[in-house]
This record gives sequence, structure tokens and C-alpha cells, in this order.
Amino acid sequence: MCGIAGFFHPEQQFSNDGKQKEILNAMKDSLSRRGPDDSGTYLHDGFALAHTRLSIRDLTTGHQPITKKLYGQEYSIVYNGEIYNAKELKKDLLEKGYHFETTSDTEMILNGYLEYGTEFVKKLNGIFAFAIADTKKKQLHLFRDRVGVKPLFYSNQNDTIVFASEIKALFAYGIKAVVDKKGLNEIFSLGPAKTYGCGVYQGIDEVLPGYFITFDPQGKQVHCYWKLESHPHLDSYEKTVEKVSFLVQDAIRRQMVSDVPICTFLSGGVDSSLVSAICSQELKKQGKQLHTFSFDFVDNAKYFKANAFQPSQDRPYVEKMVKFLDSEHRFLECETKKQVELLTASVEAHDLPCMADIDSSMLYFCSLVKQSYKVALTGECADEIFGGYPWFHKKECFEADTFPWTMDLEARKVMLSDDFLKELSMDEYVAQTYHRSVAETPRLAEDSPEEARRREISYLNLKWFMQTLLDRMDRTSMYCGLEARVPFADHAIIEYLWNVPWHMKAKDGVVKHLLREAGKGFLPEEILFRRKSPYPKTYDINYELLLSNRLKEIIEDKNAPVLQFLDTKKVDKFLKSPSDYGKPWYGQLMAAPQMIAYMIQVNEWLKKYHVTIL
Repeated sequence: MCGIAGFFHPEQQFSNDGKQKEILNAMKDSLSRRGPDDSGTYLHDGFALAHTRLSIRDLTTGHQPITKKLYGQEYSIVYNGEIYNAKELKKDLLEKGYHFETTSDTEMILNGYLEYGTEFVKKLNGIFAFAIADTKKKQLHLFRDRVGVKPLFYSNQNDTIVFASEIKALFAYGIKAVVDKKGLNEIFSLGPAKTYGCGVYQGIDEVLPGYFITFDPQGKQVHCYWKLESHPHLDSYEKTVEKVSFLVQDAIRRQMVSDVPICTFLSGGVDSSLVSAICSQELKKQGKQLHTFSFDFVDNAKYFKANAFQPSQDRPYVEKMVKFLDSEHRFLECETKKQVELLTASVEAHDLPCMADIDSSMLYFCSLVKQSYKVALTGECADEIFGGYPWFHKKECFEADTFPWTMDLEARKVMLSDDFLKELSMDEYVAQTYHRSVAETPRLAEDSPEEARRREISYLNLKWFMQTLLDRMDRTSMYCGLEARVPFADHAIIEYLWNVPWHMKAKDGVVKHLLREAGKGFLPEEILFRRKSPYPKTYDINYELLLSNRLKEIIEDKNAPVLQFLDTKKVDKFLKSPSDYGKPWYGQLMAAPQMIAYMIQVNEWLKKYHVTIL
């Protein structure tokens, strides 16, 4: 994986020894964590491109940007991602007479653009964000993968288009961190989620998943090249299981492609265990042993209390899977102090407040994995696609006229001042955002009212909740120079499962029954039908004490920027109240301690980025 950045103005000429080169280098350097192995720049005829590289494929000749000349015109590309059908696409281009100087996906995409134009993106199976400079047409094209696994932000600054993998590179260009009422609602009313396409900061947007944007002297043209479509599911249950099994196996095997060793994250749940089992099977064919990693917290066995969202701990199941796989395994544990310390680094990784300690702990684990590996496969996204979350099943969530992972906004208001709440109009903002998203759901006339609602819930999960987790996985892993892959987010799996009816997905009332059936033969029964337990979190009471003390220090600092939003009396009351670990305000894991951590992150964010509030 890598980081990309640059800027474009069709009527300007950029110099390799001028101010533009200095700015471009600053943007490139800001992304060095995404690509610590190599970097490069390109300036020509109004185009400035930068790249930082994490070497996974084509280790010796994969330097970027890649530039080609055709009939006297230059075409250049910077690319972040992995293409899983590159072999087939390259064969087609070779047959058409194209020459390759590297074995990289990057050169294959640029040759594909030269042959097919922007339509070539429809042929790509993978995760990606890339920019192509077409000097002949004076066009900059920005592309993003179908699901949004790889990030890509942009801004128009006085008719100069500035783009980057992460917002920090836009700031390195000179764009100021300004947040208006809409941005504040994204932080306080929706966060750690954010509206798709929204960069939170004023004037900063995100290329939507499944889209590409063309900028030229005539302006901006936005193109949707992929979207979900609803149609009747005609396969029998048996055929559906067979197809799902094939699609899942195919996605995992394709995503094992790498010129460096791979590992997997293993929680002992069906998702990560299935990914690990298939990887282990493939590696054994090569005479290799799979290396696996699991995550937990120091003394969690001592403090853990089962609840509806987290019914069991992972370790006993991980031990069973390690024995079953015969994998080389490491049990990683995070201390509570480290979790608090890394709240600040998590903000830096996202350029925004994020999933609090759920994020900081993942960042820590990724930093440990990176000491041995550059590529890890994970079980992320299966719950969104196969219907694993409680809100797919609970009656009150199913019928709620709001985002099912944030049923009650009151927990978000508990520390905010009355004046700020009045200004935000949180309930109105959330309602408008929710109804706008629901209205986009691809409909099918044959659906019953209940099945139609299932589609709405599925659509919301794919567009919102899954995107939050994909952002988390990308930022925490890439901050450490680790490439974390998500095979369940393969667009072929998503396309097929979108139209599979609920009675097949949850046959006999079993959560994720279809995935479990498709995984038969790969896993022991006790793993295959284990009840879902999400990513672990600490239950150490000392952790909340550390957070409370940190927030107290903040509110005692008269210069703390977060004070403009808080009511200190409300904060004091909240910190003295008993915590409810089983009643999250976002998702399944973010309860009272995470609210404290989130406010700490908001303060760090405001300070670090010198955010101006409009």
C-alpha cells in the first residue's frame, strides 16, 4: 500500500525547482507513514503528483510515479492499492501489444487507461485510489475502488485541485482546518462515522466509493462506474451456499497475492477463522506455515463481564483455532496506559476524532504486527454483508426511524452545553442524514415490507458502519506501515449477497447461517457456529480512571479548545456516575468510557490541527 497526493491547474506550469516542488514534497512527506520504503514526485504541464511507497509487489522496479509517452504526450499515474485480477488484465494488454517494464499493478493500470480510457476502471477487481495525469487532454482523473477500502480526499483551491490519500497532506499544501456547523454535526452527532463523500472540514470532500472524477479546463465531471442493483434472487438455497463458498474462497485466495510474507488476524470467530483457514490451506500447499495474531488486553480475564454485545472472550476459541490450523501464533496484549497514550496518535492517523480506544488499541496491535509483517488478512466486513450485527435482528432496531447503531442521541449530549446543543440541532441533522441515505436504497418491487426494510438496514450498514470500520482499519494499519486486507469486502461478494433474501442469510434463525454453511469443511463446528463476539475492549476499571483524570485535567485548563462545547458541571456529573458497559452510544463497543476518550480526542484534534470554528 502507499500514499498519493498532488495538485492540478490546467493553465499553470509547475517547476521542478520552484515553490510548487517544495509544496509537493511537503505533501509527500506528510504521508511517509503510509509508504516508508520509497517516494517520488512528478511535475509537468500543470500537474504535480507525489507518491510514498510500502513495498509489497514488484519490490525492485515498482517506483512511482510511473510516466509513459505516447505520440509525444505524457501520461502519469500515482496509485495506492492492490489489483487482484492483474494477471488476467495484463495478459489482455500484452496481447494488444503493450510493453511492460515492471511487474507492478501501477503500470498495468496506466497501460489499461491508454487502451480503454477511464472505462478501464470497470475491469479492476481490487482496492485502490489512484490519480492519472493526461497531459494531452489536460485532464486529471481521480479514481476510488467500489467499496471505499482506500481513501481519497480532494479540495478546490482557487481553481487548483488538490488531492491526497489523507487530509493531512491537504493541510501540508496550505489548506486551513476550518469546521462549520455541518462539520461539527459530523463530529458530535454522527461521529465516529461521517457522511460518505464528506471530508468534515469546510471545502474538503472525498471521492465516493465506486466513482471517479475528471477535472479539466471545462470544470469537474463526476462519474459513477459501480453501484448496487436490486433484482430477484433466482438461485436455490443449495446453489446459493455453493456460490457464496466459491466467492469467499476466491476473494481470500486472490488477496493472498504478495511478494512478501503474509499473516492473518485471528479472533476465534467465524470470520477471521475462515480467512485464516483458507490462507493456511494455501500456504501448506507451498510448504509454508501460516502466522496468526490475536488481540486482547492485559488482565481482561480478571475484569471481563459478559453482556449482550460481548458474550464471550476470544482466547479459548483462538487456542482451538491455532491448534486446528497448526499456525505460528502470537497473543498480543495492550496495557490500559498504552491505550490512553495512543488516543492522540489515533487522531493523527485519521486527522479527525475516531473510534477512541477501539482505534488506539488497533493502532498499537498493528504496530506490533508490523515488526514482523507488512501484509495481514482480516475478517472485517462479514457482519455488514451477511447480517451479523444485533440491529439486523432486534425488533427495536429493525423498526427504529434512525441509524440502528445509534438509537438514542441523549448519550451524545450528556456533556455538551445547552447553547451548543441548541446551535447544533443534532436530532434534526441526524434525521435528515438518515432519511437521505434510506431514500437511496436500491428498491425491488417484489420485496415484502419486511424484506424492503432489510435492504434499508443492509444499505445503511454498507454505506455507513462498514465505511467507519474500513477507515479505522486503513488508518491504523497504514499509520504503522502495515497493509491490512479485507477479503469479505470484495465487490463480487457484496453484489451477490445484496440480493440474497434474509431467509437464506439467516436460515432457521441462525445469525450468518449462510456464511457458516459456506464455510463447512474449513472449520471445526464449535468455531463455525460460535456466537458473535465483536472486537475486544478493556474492562479494566483503572482504564476509566485514567480517562477520567485526563478529562478533568482538560476541563481545568482554561485554554482547552473543547471547553467551548462542554458544560463543566455536566462533565463532572458524568464522571461521577457509574458506567454502563453494556449500553453503547455507537456500535457495540463504545459506551461510557469511550465517550470520555472521544472527548479527549476532540480536544487533541482541535489543538493539533488549530481548527477554526465557524
